Amino acid sequence: MLPARSPWRPCWSGGATTGHEDIRLCVSELATNAVLHGVPPGREFLLALTGDGASIRVEVRDSGGGVPMVRTGGLEECGGRGLLLVQALADDFGVTSNNPGKTVWTVFKSVLGGALAVEF
Repeated sequence: MLPARSPWRPCWSGGATTGHEDIRLCVSELATNAVLHGVPPGREFLLALTGDGASIRVEVRDSGGGVPMVRTGGLEECGGRGLLLVQALADDFGVTSNNPGKTVWTVFKSVLGGALAVEF
């Protein structure tokens, strides 16, 4: 998951660290969910980050079926809390249906000036 976690960081310029770890965690969670649940064998997913100076939007698109659902994992479960964390940390969160697949997205309000537009 390192490639999904780290390339965006230099694009959030200005030296401020507010929100870095929240965004990093959400990128990791959404990318991991795409790999584990959303990408059929032999296909890939797309991670895109865009910003307008006021906010940063993280999108993860995959071609798999199903609709991600926020749930609370039981006390004995090792997983199942990722989208709950994303929902709690992001300023906005949702799922957009595509044909095929879906895009899971989050928005973080930025405390920095300047534009951001990165896709990889």
